[in-house]
Amino acid sequence: MSIDKNTVKRVARLARLSVTEDEAENLKGELNSILNWVEMLNEVDVEGVQPMTSVVNQEMRKRKDAVTDGNYADRIVANAPMSEDNYFMVPKVIE
Repeated sequence: MSIDKNTVKRVARLARLSVTEDEAENLKGELNSILNWVEMLNEVDVEGVQPMTSVVNQEMRKRKDAVTDGNYADRIVANAPMSEDNYFMVPKVIE
């Protein structure tokens, strides 16, 4: 796949960049070399290779999936202007 000057200008316009004719010609070469490199990567055989997110094999720390109230409701409502039985009290809005 190769990119022509019109495609470079269109991509620049979509990215809201102003590109001169000389810059478009330079970008054309750079974008073509990037696409050639990606095509080379597609040729690599990765059959049987496990996907990885890091070069270090590590397992995520997981907490126990349990529902709790946090056991500190009194600290949460401590700064509330009005509270009762660990619930926020708000004035009536609609009559």
